[in-house]
Amino acid sequence: MPQKGPQRYWEDVKEGDEVPGFSIPITETRLYQQVSGSQDFYPVHHDREFARAGGHPDVFVNTGFMQGCFNHLLCDYVGDAGWLCKFRMEMRKMNRPGDVMTFKGKVARKYVNDRGEHCLDLDVWCENPREGVTTPSFASVLLPTRGG
Repeated sequence: MPQKGPQRYWEDVKEGDEVPGFSIPITETRLYQQVSGSQDFYPVHHDREFARAGGHPDVFVNTGFMQGCFNHLLCDYVGDAGWLCKFRMEMRKMNRPGDVMTFKGKVARKYVNDRGEHCLDLDVWCENPREGVTTPSFASVLLPTRGG
């Protein structure tokens, strides 16, 4: 599969740079498709009565969908020659039908590690207009250098 955009190189990145993001509207259909595709049939993700009986205002996006969206964000950012080394996600608030989830981030740290690899630490997150930041997250990535 061809890369979506140009390759990002370590030399071209600065601490504080934005990680370009994307948005996804959450509809009931999208939730049902994701539940079916992931085989995560826990009713809190597709059955409103079950979710409300458990104290939730409505059904909500599951962990696998969030992980997939962050993977999309990070892999698009590092490009085909980059590498995602570490990822941590904290699901603190829910994304529900009617929300528009936006995934984005920034470069928190740029460094060369003790193995000579060219690294970035990224603060990434998901937010929606109703809740603000719902899922603060962290990633460490490797980028290629222009010299090889």
